[in-house]
Amino acid sequence: MLCAALMSLGLATAGRAEDGPIKLGVLNDHSGAYATIDGPSSVDAARMAVEDFGGTVLGRKVEIIGADHQNKADVGAAIARKWLDVDGVTAIVDVAVSSVAFAVQELARERNKIVIFSGAGSSDLTGKACSPTSVHWTYDTYALTAGTAGALARQGGNSWYFITSDNAFGAALQRDATAALKAAGGSVVGTSLHPAPTADFSSFVLQAQASKAKIIALANAGDDTKNAVKAGREFGLSGQQQMVGLLTLLPDVHGLGLEAAQGLLLTESFYWNANDEARAFSKRFFARNHAMPHMVPAGVYGGVLHYLKAVKAAGTTDSAAVMKAMRDLPINDVMTKNGRVREDGRVMRDFYLFRVKSPTASKEPWDYYDLVATIPAEQAARPLSQSECPFIRRK
Repeated sequence: MLCAALMSLGLATAGRAEDGPIKLGVLNDHSGAYATIDGPSSVDAARMAVEDFGGTVLGRKVEIIGADHQNKADVGAAIARKWLDVDGVTAIVDVAVSSVAFAVQELARERNKIVIFSGAGSSDLTGKACSPTSVHWTYDTYALTAGTAGALARQGGNSWYFITSDNAFGAALQRDATAALKAAGGSVVGTSLHPAPTADFSSFVLQAQASKAKIIALANAGDDTKNAVKAGREFGLSGQQQMVGLLTLLPDVHGLGLEAAQGLLLTESFYWNANDEARAFSKRFFARNHAMPHMVPAGVYGGVLHYLKAVKAAGTTDSAAVMKAMRDLPINDVMTKNGRVREDGRVMRDFYLFRVKSPTASKEPWDYYDLVATIPAEQAARPLSQSECPFIRRK
């Protein structure tokens, strides 16, 4: 009788899990240095995707939950573990900050669950740390540097000094930028490492200024990028020395103001003012979040939408079946046309090199970018022939 009761309880629990809501967890920074470029706005972008999809898939309601990982790998891993082991989350999305992303990716791999990265940047996520259940959706350090470093070196900006955050993301960003720079005939004349976050960049900027490098490259993000740009303006960086933000996003430019940010070169995969479809989505996003979207929340929106399409196509939430469908289905959303998920998990899409406008050139609020060049998908992604992904190499 006891065995029968336990079997009945197990079947009932399994039935409730199959009939209950499909839960997606958006994990990012809600309170730290990256909260203004990600955080709650990306959680809302995920909810917008669910709403636009219709709110249900396979007859089940889709729920979005969000959490703050505080930019700490152990905190992020603990949240992800509870989501996957206790709360029944079928996929984790965003995971800004590369150190947290590596920890979450390993957990998802062990539990055969899907993770879709938007805010994390290290190209190692589809390289030596790759996983068959993860997708690097929005950008990586290779894409950020493939256009910017190569284009500047070819235009004469061939000597670089790096101001780099002392973490996994900063190291990957400088490594990939250095490779692109040297391939274009440039050289690195020096580096300053700084803790993340850092408020005062005076000493780092002065060292960069003394190096006489033509390009001072900021291999950091969020408040660190803004503080470094402000310090550069205070110390009169101009003329023969140009400051470049290797991960500078629309909220960073907005926070700095065009007077301080004008002339900065940056790479993104989405711009709100690029076309009518982007403008329509962005105005909806602005009405809810009081800021225009950039590539990270737009990527969360696209990643969630593609995941739900794949679940519908697969007829199940089984990770292997859904991952196959994600690779098989073309990606068409507000930021990507005819993109695809490559076998290593890297999304193939075009990127764009922008220059920040001067105050007089801006025609309306948030009108901040001029397009300099389009970087085709095959140039923006590290070739598979150079991949360190173990299961790609074996194949």
